[in-house]
Amino acid sequence: MAEHDEGFVLTTVDSITNFVRQKIAAPMIDSKPVQFGVNWARKSAIWPMTFGLACCAIEMMATGASRFDIDRFGAGVFRPSPRQSDLIIIAGTVTLKMGPVVRRVFDQMPEPKWAIAMGACASTGGPFDSYSTMQGVDRCIPVDVYIPGCPPRPEALLYGLMRLQDIIMREAPSAYIFESDGTVHRRRSFDDDEQPQIAAGSADKAEAAA
Repeated sequence: MAEHDEGFVLTTVDSITNFVRQKIAAPMIDSKPVQFGVNWARKSAIWPMTFGLACCAIEMMATGASRFDIDRFGAGVFRPSPRQSDLIIIAGTVTLKMGPVVRRVFDQMPEPKWAIAMGACASTGGPFDSYSTMQGVDRCIPVDVYIPGCPPRPEALLYGLMRLQDIIMREAPSAYIFESDGTVHRRRSFDDDEQPQIAAGSADKAEAAA
């Protein structure tokens, strides 16, 4: 037996399984054709959860109605259970008492899963700088897309959904391969993605100026 970094005891079968996942399955899944197909399927069939906290939920309902028709993006199947959802839209004010509930619901969602903070209240606490209001839902769950506004219109939610689809298309499908101890290592981008580079001369000038 071997011991995991976090203290979990892994058997020989677990070690072999992890080796197969990391050395064989992950490179196959992360190949360009498979990556495109998996991510395209994921972004085209997002199942949001039926979860509203305040007035932004009314705008979220309007987004699912016939005038705006979120079904065009494959995201119109609002599910009543977190175990059937892969997107949670925090639409409304999150209080400190509601924070643990939001976290519990998010933890019950299966991987891969994403979160959208809809509106000023969910993003930064909005106008409620009070003792009872959480100043941003990202204090209890990881947020992928922030949508400003009080409340944002359905068009803004659709735009945020399209930006989330862009994020999904850049993800590594193998990021959601579980380890034997239950941990998930999410990778948002590949190593060969373009990163902003600073020219050496510019860096030297910045150091000289400092």
